[in-house]
Amino acid sequence: QVQLVESGGGWVQPGGSLRLSCEASGITLDAYAIGWFRQVPGKEREGVSCISSGNGGIYYADSVKGRFTISKDIAKNAVYLQMNNLKPDDTAIYYCAEDVNYHCTAYDMKTGLNFGSWGQGTQVTVSS
Repeated sequence: QVQLVESGGGWVQPGGSLRLSCEASGITLDAYAIGWFRQVPGKEREGVSCISSGNGGIYYADSVKGRFTISKDIAKNAVYLQMNNLKPDDTAIYYCAEDVNYHCTAYDMKTGLNFGSWGQGTQVTVSS
């Protein structure tokens, strides 16, 4: 079974940094795209970032461009989200998810469609 486990969340002050990890089993990240999403209770889920398989493209939401960087380590079967200059609006539960497609698309990130497996999430809190 596909399993995705997020870690690395926590509390930071505005302007701080966190690195989230998504460790995968049951899939190999050289064959699947992995996306990061976040959600606040009562609000719409937001697609944050996605990294395609192979040398495919990378997606970032406008709200995080220039601050977040997604990467992967095939040997560790893990995807990372480096989050810098964090803002209070970044506070959310962050989830990673496996895309049945090889490539990230804005459509998939906006809708969450084509993501077949999801992790349980890790809490990120940015406050003073």
